[in-house]
Amino acid sequence: MLRQVLHRGLRTCFSRLGHFIASHPVFFASAPVLISILLGASFSRYQVEESVEHLLAPQHSLAKIERNLVNSLFPVNRSKHRLYSDLQTPGRYGRVIVTSFQKANMLDQHHTDLILKLHAAVTKIQVPRPGFNYTFAHICILNNDKTCIVDDIVHVLEELKNARATNRTNFAITYPITHLKDGRAVYNGHQLGGVTVHSKDRVKSAEAIQLTYYLQSINSLNDMVAERWESSFCDTVRLFQKSNSKVKMYPYTSSSLREDFQKTSRVSERYLVTSLILVVTMAILCCSMQDCVRSKPWLGLLGLVTISLATLTAAGIINLTGGKYNSTFLGVPFIMLGHGLYGTFEMLSSWRKTREDQHVKERTAAVYADSMLSFSLTTAMYLVTFGIGASPFTNIEAARIFCCNSCIAIFFNYLYVLSFYGSSLVFTGYIENNYQHSIFCRKVPKPEALQEKPAWYRFLLTARFSEDTTEGEEANTYESHLLVCFLKRYYCDWITNTYVKPFVVLFYLIYISFALMGYLQVSEGSDLSNIVATATQTIEYTTAQQKYFSNYSPVIGFYIYESIEYWNTSVQEDVLEYTKGFVRISWFESYLNYLRKLNVSTGLPKKNFTDMLRNSFLKAPQFSHFQEDIIFSKKYNDEVDVVASRMFLVAKTMETNREELYDLLETLRRLSVTSKVKFIVFNPSFVYMDRYASSLGAPLHNSCISALFLLFFSAFLVADSLINVWITLTVVSVEFGVIGFMTLWKVELDCISVLCLIYGINYTIDNCAPLLSTFVLGKDFTRTKWVKNALEVHGVAILQSYLCYIVGLIPLAAVPSNLTCTLFRCLFLIAFVTFFHCFAILPVILTFLPPSKKKRKEKKNPENREEIECVEMVDIDSTRVVDQITTV
Repeated sequence: MLRQVLHRGLRTCFSRLGHFIASHPVFFASAPVLISILLGASFSRYQVEESVEHLLAPQHSLAKIERNLVNSLFPVNRSKHRLYSDLQTPGRYGRVIVTSFQKANMLDQHHTDLILKLHAAVTKIQVPRPGFNYTFAHICILNNDKTCIVDDIVHVLEELKNARATNRTNFAITYPITHLKDGRAVYNGHQLGGVTVHSKDRVKSAEAIQLTYYLQSINSLNDMVAERWESSFCDTVRLFQKSNSKVKMYPYTSSSLREDFQKTSRVSERYLVTSLILVVTMAILCCSMQDCVRSKPWLGLLGLVTISLATLTAAGIINLTGGKYNSTFLGVPFIMLGHGLYGTFEMLSSWRKTREDQHVKERTAAVYADSMLSFSLTTAMYLVTFGIGASPFTNIEAARIFCCNSCIAIFFNYLYVLSFYGSSLVFTGYIENNYQHSIFCRKVPKPEALQEKPAWYRFLLTARFSEDTTEGEEANTYESHLLVCFLKRYYCDWITNTYVKPFVVLFYLIYISFALMGYLQVSEGSDLSNIVATATQTIEYTTAQQKYFSNYSPVIGFYIYESIEYWNTSVQEDVLEYTKGFVRISWFESYLNYLRKLNVSTGLPKKNFTDMLRNSFLKAPQFSHFQEDIIFSKKYNDEVDVVASRMFLVAKTMETNREELYDLLETLRRLSVTSKVKFIVFNPSFVYMDRYASSLGAPLHNSCISALFLLFFSAFLVADSLINVWITLTVVSVEFGVIGFMTLWKVELDCISVLCLIYGINYTIDNCAPLLSTFVLGKDFTRTKWVKNALEVHGVAILQSYLCYIVGLIPLAAVPSNLTCTLFRCLFLIAFVTFFHCFAILPVILTFLPPSKKKRKEKKNPENREEIECVEMVDIDSTRVVDQITTV
C-alpha cells in the first residue's frame, strides 16, 4: 500500500510540474540555452591532458612507491654509463628500429654501414634557438670524460666494421651478452632482434637493430629543446627512409604515445560530424508521419539539441573547474545519446496517448505524469553508478574523469529534458491544436479546399481533422505512424505466437552458450597501444618491437636497499639464488667471478671486503663503470659500508604476453617479502601493470553494487517490487552476454571497455524498465495480452532510440583508432543485446513466467443472463438493417 501511495504521489508531483512548465514555456525554453552559451564560452580555457601516465596508470600503486625509493637511492644523473636511466623514469629519448623488407641480415657490411650513417645523421640534428643551434652533443647524457653516451650496439657495429676493414676473422658477437674490446660485457638482447645463433650463442644474423638516444631534460629550456629534437629525430629518420627504400625504419620518442593518444580526437572529427548528420536525419524520420499536423519532426531535432546543450554545459563546467580534455571523452556524447534520446522519445510516445480534445497544459501534465517517473529513476541510476566511478575509490584517473564528466552531463540532460524539451513539446502541441503544418507552421486547409491542388501538394498537407473523426477512430489517430503500425498490427502478434516462442528460447540458449564461451576467455588489457590511433608511430614501433625483440622481458632493476654482509658467502648465494633463471647484466655476479679469478676469499672481514670492493672498482678498468651501482657510506672511524646496491635482470619471457610479465612481477614481489635480503624490483612498465586488474575492475564492481543497492532502495518507490527483480535479471543477462561477445570480438577488459560496461547497466535499465513496469502492473488480462500492450506502449520509443543510436555508432567503426574501435564494439554490443532482450527474450519469457495474470470470468446463472432486443427497420430502398439493443 505504501508503495502505491508513493507512486501516485510522485506522479501527481510530475503532473503539476508539467502543468507549470506548460504555463511558462518561453522561460523554460530560453534558460537552458542561455546557461549553455555562457558556460560554453569557457572553451577559451580549453586544456589537453599531456600525461598519459597520470590518466592510465593506477594512482595508488606499490610501483610508484618503489620508483620513489629507487630515485632516492640511485638518482637518474648517476645512471650515465649503463644507459638504464629509463629504468626509473622514461625521460626524453629517441628510438629507431631498423629492419629490411626482405629479412636481410642487418649485420652484413652494407646494412652495418647504413646504420652507422643513420647514427651520424642523428648526431648532427640541430635544434635552432635564438642565438644558438643545439645538437645532440649539447643535450645528450654525458660520460665522465664529457662525451655523449651512445648505445652499446653502436660500439659493436663500429668494432665489426673495423674488423672487416682489417680482415680480422676472430671477431664474434654473442647473444644476449657480448664483450667489447675494452673488456666490458654488454647486454644486446633489446638491440639485436630476429637473431639466429651458432653454437656458443655466436650471432649468425640479425633481422633488426634498435638504436636509442637518451636526452637530458634537467630544466624547462632543456626539456623544450629535447622535445623539438625528438620531432627533428623523427623527420630525419623518415628522410633517411626515403633515400634507402630497401630498409624499413620505425622511429619512436618519449612524446609518441602522448601525441598518438590525442591524435584520436583529431582523426575522429569528420566521422563525428557524419554521425551527427545521420542521427539528425534518423531522429527526424522517426518522429515523422503522413499526417502533417500530428507529425513531430522538429521534436526529433530538438531532442538532439537538448542533448547537445547538456553536453556543452558539462564541458563548460569541466573547463571552468580546471579539468583537462583527453580522447576518452569521445564516449560521453554516445552515453548522452542513448539516455537522452530514449527519454525524449518516451515523452513523445506519452503525448500520442493523450486525448486531442484536451488543452495543451493538460496534455503536457499527463505526459509528465506518465513518463517522468521512470525517466527520473533511470537518471538516478546513471548518477549513482557513474558517481561511484567518479569517486576516489576509482584508481585510474581516466575512468574517474570520464565518470565525473558523464555525471555532470547526465544531470543537466535531465534538467534540460524537463525544461527545454518539455517547452518544445508545448509549442508543438499548440501548433497541433491549431491545425498548423508541423514543419512550415501554416494553417492546414480542409480536404475539400485541396481538391483542385496538385497531388504532391495534397500529399504534403494530408491531415485528419477532429470533426471528421468518429469517437472510435480517435484512439487510432497516430496509427499512421510507420513504427506504431508495425508493432501493433504485425510484430506483437508474431513474437507472441506459440510457434515462434520455441525458436526464441532456442536462440537464447545459443546466446548464453556463446556468451559463456567468451566469458571464460576474458583477459585484462594493459597494452597502451590499445588506446591510440592506428596508423601511428606507436602502433608501428610496438608491432616491430613485439616481432623482433620479444625474446626477453624488459630490463628489471633489482635493488638491495639495506646494508647486508656482502663478504658473507651465504648472502652472496642467497642473492644469486633469488635471481636464478634471469640473465644478470650488472655488477654482482661479474664482480664475484672477478674476485674468484684473483683467488680472493669471500670470507674476508667486512672492512677488508669493502676496501677491496672500492679499490677493485678504481683499479680494474672492466669494473670502473659499475661504481654507479653501489652506494658507499663512510662512517666516523673511516670504515666504509655498502648502503645499497643494484643489478639488472632480464627474464626469458614474452613481452607480448602481458599476463606472463604480470605474473613475473607478482612472483618477484612475493619473493621480496619472504627473502632474507631486503630488495625491490622496478621497471617503468610496472607503473601501468601494478594492480591494474584490481584498479580496472573497481569502477565496474562498485557500480554494480551501487546499482543493486539502488534497485533495492527503489523497490519501495515503484508500485511492485517484482519489477526490480526482473530488471536485475535482465541486467545480469545483458552484461554477461556483452562481456562474452566482446571477448570473442577481441576486445580486452581495459579502461574503455569497463566504462562501456558501466554504461551498459544503465542502458539496459533505460530500455527495459518501462516495458517490465507496464507488464508487471497489468491486471485482469492474460500475460500475452499485457506483453502486447507493453510493446505497443513503449516499443516505439525503444525502437526509435535504437535506430538513432545505431546509425550514430556506424561512422565510429571507420575511425582509424584502437580507442574508438573498442568504443564502437562495446557500445554496439550493448545496444544490440539490449534490443534483443527487449523485443525477443522478454516478450517470450514473460508469457509463461511470473507474475501471473487472472482473467476475470463471469459466472453464468439465470440472474446474470443477457436480454437482446432486436428491432428490424426497413428503409425506402428496402435495405434491411438490424439494430441490437443489449441490456444486462
